[in-house]
Amino acid sequence: MREEHDAPLAGLTTMRVGGPAARLVTATTTDELVDAVREVDDADEPLLVVGGGSNLVLPDAGFPGTVVHVATSGVAVESDDSCGGANVRVAAGEPWDDLVARAVAEGWAGIEALSGIPGSTGATPVQNVGAYGQEVATTVAQVRVWDRREQRVQTFFGPTCGFSYRDSRFKSGDGAGGRYVVLDVLFQLRIADLGEPVRYADLARQLDVAEGARAPLGDVREAVLAQRRKRGMVLDDADPDTWSCGSFFTNPVLGARAWAALLERVHERLGADVDPPSWAEPGERTKTSAAWLIERAGFGKGHGLPGPASLSTKHTLAVTNRGGATAADVVALAREVRDGVRDTFGVTLVNEPVLVGTTL
Repeated sequence: MREEHDAPLAGLTTMRVGGPAARLVTATTTDELVDAVREVDDADEPLLVVGGGSNLVLPDAGFPGTVVHVATSGVAVESDDSCGGANVRVAAGEPWDDLVARAVAEGWAGIEALSGIPGSTGATPVQNVGAYGQEVATTVAQVRVWDRREQRVQTFFGPTCGFSYRDSRFKSGDGAGGRYVVLDVLFQLRIADLGEPVRYADLARQLDVAEGARAPLGDVREAVLAQRRKRGMVLDDADPDTWSCGSFFTNPVLGARAWAALLERVHERLGADVDPPSWAEPGERTKTSAAWLIERAGFGKGHGLPGPASLSTKHTLAVTNRGGATAADVVALAREVRDGVRDTFGVTLVNEPVLVGTTL
């Protein structure tokens, strides 16, 4: 376990903003992680747990307490057979895309469409990471956590994790305030050469298969990476469009009345023959596209340039640091976009990354 004081934090995040931590502790084993968190809690000091930093905007003033950086490692194959599939336990600090790459190479199906997503494995169940028609919730068998309130290790099985769209019990509800620190995740993956059914239209077209059909795991991974690169969603030190938290806003999920109100606003402003994208959700709700709303509210690709923070020139859903941006710059741009969409369409977008020390 390594300890530093007045340690810079921006380099621990993909947005590349944030001041120093009063104290930074890097935990490389599960025991070190538990000990570090328990020590801070026992001292009743402020605590921030950071994994891959891909879903985090840190304040310019830094963090006044202890930041625990999760750098644990280890991938253990607990079983691997055609009947039960591959049961793979992964330490929280393992890079997520490294796991996806190994799964594809090993013939473990179920997470291939989640290729190219930055961050650590331990963060994936927290917000139920999803993309291109897959969600991590469908493969999570267990999540082992340190319960800061009960001061003990707990194991939650998949159905008890409270998974929903970009949410879980570890992010909201009982998890509010950071009660749970993920230690490792057990994934249950199919043994197969073909991936899960392709649910995303652009991906199906690129793979030259019908929606709902299957394609070889390696082909799906390469197609997803190509899709993500086209949108600036694969980290690249040479490309400021990737200096971001990925999608800054979640896609709105609206009840029947809110959906009807949105349709009325869209028809008034854009014409009766224009409808926003829509996907049916449980409970007679409708999901629509945040990116579509952002663009139609007048915020095009690159909005904010030549400022230090702008929307990506490849994808309007990403707020990017063009080099030298502060956290205040990032939040101000996100707030401008949020308010513009609300004023235009009556829908309030919700930020996907965690904003430390501030709100929109």
